[in-house]
Amino acid sequence: MRALRITVPASRDLEEISDYFLEKSVDAGDRFVKAFSQKCQYIARFPFIGKPYDQVRPGLRGLVLMGYIVFYSVSDKEVNILRVVSGYRDLPDVFSE
Repeated sequence: MRALRITVPASRDLEEISDYFLEKSVDAGDRFVKAFSQKCQYIARFPFIGKPYDQVRPGLRGLVLMGYIVFYSVSDKEVNILRVVSGYRDLPDVFSE
């Protein structure tokens, strides 16, 4: 299993998502946090399971989670969670920010 690292941009994304869920439903927020944690463990164990998004950025992979996409990259020793964004966003713009 590779080490898991959550980048600063991904942490900011998670804060925004948490704030959104706190306004709407604490239970939904709890479900998201639990599902995100499980998804990260899954990615760390099986890093190449995610869909390739090379058209957005070379080496980029992603898995869907409750309407969001967890974007990550894989190196020899770790998995880097790069962003967690709505699947409705214009993805090339997300990575040009």
